[in-house]
Amino acid sequence: MKQLTDNLNELFAEFAKDAASQVESGNKAAGTRARKTSLAIEKALKEFRKVSVEASKK
Repeated sequence: MKQLTDNLNELFAEFAKDAASQVESGNKAAGTRARKTSLAIEKALKEFRKVSVEASKK
C-alpha cells in the first residue's frame, strides 16, 4: 500500500509539472506527457482502490 501511495505521489507531481508547462508556456509536448501520465494515474488509482478494499476486509 505504501508503494502505491508513493507511486501516486510521483505521478501527480509529474502530471502537475507537465500540465503547468502546457498551460503557462504552451508546450505541446508537455501536454502530451500530461495526458499520458493522467492515464497512468487512473490505472494506479484503480489498483489503490482494489488493494484498499481488500485491506479493509481483513
